[in-house]
Amino acid sequence: MSGETDLQKLLASMTPRLYPEVYVFATLPPGAPLPEGLEPVMRFIEREGATLILAESQAKAAGLAGTFRCRMITLDIHSSLEAVGFLAAITTRLAAAGMGVNPVSAFYHDHLFVPAERAEEALTILRKLAAGSAA
Repeated sequence: MSGETDLQKLLASMTPRLYPEVYVFATLPPGAPLPEGLEPVMRFIEREGATLILAESQAKAAGLAGTFRCRMITLDIHSSLEAVGFLAAITTRLAAAGMGVNPVSAFYHDHLFVPAERAEEALTILRKLAAGSAA
């Protein structure tokens, strides 16, 4: 197993990093190829089709209808895929502020897609959570 599993260490040591790009969620029908030139940060295949998270500019250039204009926050701590409660603690805190979030776990880090217009607010909430957990 790699990555941190201790919830207190995860919360206290995370460093949220906000990316400048605006992203959107888009979808492709089942079996449709990825349009040339697209570089989604995530592609997930479901029965109904492929979900893509990609830069809004790429979606527009490819003629894809994007939804949920968002910004990506990466939690810079190598969290284990088996860690318990990390995203629950974070999403609970954002939910308390009335903010929706779409989390994505990758091998090394967790990434949060938050409403574009509330990204700075989310960053502040996450920094406060980390500082409060370090005590």
